[in-house]
Amino acid sequence: MTLKIGDIAPNFELPVDNGAVASLGDYVGRMLVLYFYPKDDTPGCTKQACGFRDNLKDFENLNAAVLGISKDSLKKHEKFTSKYELNFPLASDEAGQTCEDYGVWKEKSMYGKTYMGIERTTFLIDENGKIAAIWNKVKVADHIDDVRSALEKLKKAA
Repeated sequence: MTLKIGDIAPNFELPVDNGAVASLGDYVGRMLVLYFYPKDDTPGCTKQACGFRDNLKDFENLNAAVLGISKDSLKKHEKFTSKYELNFPLASDEAGQTCEDYGVWKEKSMYGKTYMGIERTTFLIDENGKIAAIWNKVKVADHIDDVRSALEKLKKAA
């Protein structure tokens, strides 16, 4: 299934690294930066998570929360969160259903070998649960600025 801007975001209920459960309904009334990433504690994923960590106040000032999702276990998430002092939750989708629902579980290739994995993707979900923006095959370098800019535009339009 391919999601597009304007679609209702698929619901999810996933365990997060603080022992709670996160669901889409938890974010009604504020925007959600929902980002899917391949693996904890790898260079690109670490840079992306630290970028969200360092800019979380800006996102909160724009009425947005951040939630990261990967297929890593809660134990791995807890180590990753602790090591980099992440200030937002990471959800564990070990079964992969949410990754499937959001269309980010894809065939990838590296060094001539194909395998299934999470395509780094970010969804901006508005206060009513609709997808307001999608970034596929995210390049980490300028991604935080792109998301902040989209949030600012949405806030001005509201």
